[in-house]
Amino acid sequence: MTVSTTPHLNFRGDARAALELYRSVFGGDLVVTTYGEMGGPGLPDAGLVVWGQVAAENGFRVMAYDVPADRPWSPGDDPFFVSVRGDDVAEVTAFWERLADGATVLVPLASSAWAPAYGMLRDRFGVTWVLDVAASA
Repeated sequence: MTVSTTPHLNFRGDARAALELYRSVFGGDLVVTTYGEMGGPGLPDAGLVVWGQVAAENGFRVMAYDVPADRPWSPGDDPFFVSVRGDDVAEVTAFWERLADGATVLVPLASSAWAPAYGMLRDRFGVTWVLDVAASA
């Protein structure tokens, strides 16, 4: 049996834009289903994302949806980080540069004592990302 884990991000109206950004950074296919497509075309949230995903050949996966307006939602204070670990500094640096557009850099991407490259940023949607390159030992 094989198991995989995919971060599922919750937004309030920004899921589509966030997924589009992540697809532009990591590549892959974007799939979005709206509340309206699921049978609620007259609902106030009809155009919002009930389920969305970016899946890339390089193994990157993320899912997201828009929490309906009638449900409480708070992004909280760092409730989770999304970790992207690669084995090539150039590839991870390219991800970093695209993801950093409009982001707040918390830890600049640089060599560290535990990794050839490590950095942390909070993107323009409030999601905190940790990007690093796996150490050889």
